[in-house]
Amino acid sequence: MSEIVRCGLIQCANPLNDESRPVEEIKEAMFQKHVPLIEQAAGKGVQILCLQEIFNGPYFCPSQDPRWYASAEEVPGPTVERLAEYAKKHSMVIVVPIYEKAMRGVYYNTAAVLDADGSYLGKYRKQHIPQVAGFWEKFFFKPGDGGYPVFKTRYATIGVYICYDRHFPEGARCLGLNGAEIVFNPSATVAGLSQYLWKIEQPAHAVANGYYVGAINRVGTEAPWNIGEFYGTSYFVNPRGQIIAEASKDQDEVVVADLDLSMIDEVRSTWQFYRDRRPDAYDEIVE
Repeated sequence: MSEIVRCGLIQCANPLNDESRPVEEIKEAMFQKHVPLIEQAAGKGVQILCLQEIFNGPYFCPSQDPRWYASAEEVPGPTVERLAEYAKKHSMVIVVPIYEKAMRGVYYNTAAVLDADGSYLGKYRKQHIPQVAGFWEKFFFKPGDGGYPVFKTRYATIGVYICYDRHFPEGARCLGLNGAEIVFNPSATVAGLSQYLWKIEQPAHAVANGYYVGAINRVGTEAPWNIGEFYGTSYFVNPRGQIIAEASKDQDEVVVADLDLSMIDEVRSTWQFYRDRRPDAYDEIVE
C-alpha cells in the first residue's frame, strides 16, 4: 500500500545582489522573494517544503565581515514565527534554514522545523563547519551541539543535514538510525571542486540508509564576493538512489515530487543494512 507524501524544495537567487545594502533590507528582500514561491508550492499541494541554506540572506561566508552577525536571530524568533503563519495557512510542514543567534557572540547555522499547524517542532544545528578559501564558516558559525534529531511531522518523520554535512556519512547514518524517512540537505554550493559530488554523495546516503533525500542549492552569483555560480539542480532521490525530480541550473524554481514512503520498507526488506551493520567493530571511527 502506498504512503504518498508530496514534498517541495525552493531554490532561488538573491534579488538585491548588492551586499552594501543594510542587513535587514537584504533579509526582508529575500523573505519577500520566497513568499510567492511558498504560495506556488502550496498551490501544487506540497505537504513538506524545505528552503535553501540561510534562506533569508546571501551566502556571506566568502567574507570575514562581522556586519553579518547582525543578521542572526533567535530560533524560534521573528522569521520562524512569520513562516509559521504560512505553515498553518497551507497545512504545510516547512523546514526553515536560518542564521541563529544563541546568545551574544554565539551563532549557529540552523534549520527550524515547523509542523503543518504552524507549531515549532525543534531545530538542527549544522555539525560540520568548513574553513577553506571562499567558505570561512568558522568565522560565523559554531559547530552544532544538538546531535541528529528527527521530527515527527504530520506527514512523515524528517531529518535535516546542512550543506557541508553531506560529505560525512556518519551523521547521515545517525539520522537513519533515529528514524528519518526523508532527509533534507539545504545547501549553498558553487560550481567547482565539489560539483561532481553533488549527485554522488546524497544518492549514496539514500541507498546506504534506505530513506529519501531532498537536496537544495541556490542559483545565481552573489556580489561582491563572486566566488562562483550557485548551480541549482536541487533534486529528490529515492531509497534506491534514483533521482526522481530535479530543478534547473539557473532558475528560481519549486521542485516537487511525490515520495512513496512504502518504498522504504521495500528497500529495507531487500538490503538489510540496519540488521547487518557492526557498531561493535567501528571503534576506530571515534578514536
